[in-house]
Amino acid sequence: MLYREAGDFKTSYAADSQTFPLRLDRWGYWIILAVAVFVVPLVINDYWVNAIFLPFLIYAIAALGLNILTGYCGQVSLGTGGFMAVGAYSCYKLMTSFPDINIAIHVVLSGFITAAVGMLFGLPSLRIKGFYLAVATLAAQFFLTWLFNRVPWFYNYSASGQITAPERTLAGFRITGPETQAWATYLFCLAFLIASAWICRNLTRGAMGRRWMAIRDMDIAAEIIGVNPLRAKLSAFGVSSFFVGIAGALFFAVYLGAVEANEAFGINKSFLVLFMVIIGGLGSIFGSFAGAAFLVLLPVALKVLGSDLLGMPTDLVAHLNLVIVGALIMFFLIVEPHGLAQMWRLTKEKLRLWPFPH
Repeated sequence: MLYREAGDFKTSYAADSQTFPLRLDRWGYWIILAVAVFVVPLVINDYWVNAIFLPFLIYAIAALGLNILTGYCGQVSLGTGGFMAVGAYSCYKLMTSFPDINIAIHVVLSGFITAAVGMLFGLPSLRIKGFYLAVATLAAQFFLTWLFNRVPWFYNYSASGQITAPERTLAGFRITGPETQAWATYLFCLAFLIASAWICRNLTRGAMGRRWMAIRDMDIAAEIIGVNPLRAKLSAFGVSSFFVGIAGALFFAVYLGAVEANEAFGINKSFLVLFMVIIGGLGSIFGSFAGAAFLVLLPVALKVLGSDLLGMPTDLVAHLNLVIVGALIMFFLIVEPHGLAQMWRLTKEKLRLWPFPH
């Protein structure tokens, strides 16, 4: 009987249309945010940061970006890994060319560079859509990874072909390099995730978000009522690539430290982020978080349950992970296209009505 609107009165349109209209939802949000900012950094260690927290935070940013493009604007993309590579290599060139500039500025500038590249590769969306657009973005994926592998300038003519993040500090704490502090890297990525989620939420609730959804639902009708397809689609590609580029920069500089384009940002990375969006829920900010958390935690849970407790072979556990992900994708596409976000939404509705049937 706690989850109710009783006594939750609104006196303005802004209050009625806020992200969390129920007081209990707002309390839950602030509690989760307080725990993430003030409690988690005190209890985590290097293993938890590298195995769970950093991958979740970075993949959630990438999923937010892809959800803008695919979930809200309806433009299918299979080039997420390539755009993450643009962010990573842009960050590397900025870090080596301008070593005195703040690492956070490097990450943000990498996002803007990736946004420009994303808008360039988004030009075909003005003429093609659906399967053909997916093939075009897939071509961008292979072209970008080939470019970063074949042009020595991008990896500063290194003999190995890899790029390695230089050591950088922020407010006296080491963020990149071999001797990083776990809680500092966690808070650094968490700050970018919170800012990204806030920006995405406001964009999707505003005029730009409505234009994206109009193009997604019926592009011809949207054009008739005055929506400019050129501006809407290219803005979606630009905003999406901006967040994907930030995720790629963080993935390289903070998480891995050294990457090679084909290994770190291959086609598997594009499919992984796409699966996060599908499982979490298309057109949902919360779905991006849910999908990223699920696909990051699933291999860890299978390792603990399968390898450590049941003694299953490691290769069998890895194949079991792929089987479960594939089965879940088919389930959500057929049974619940809006993913975990919709299941959570329905659960909250049932809680609001319980114990009454309707």
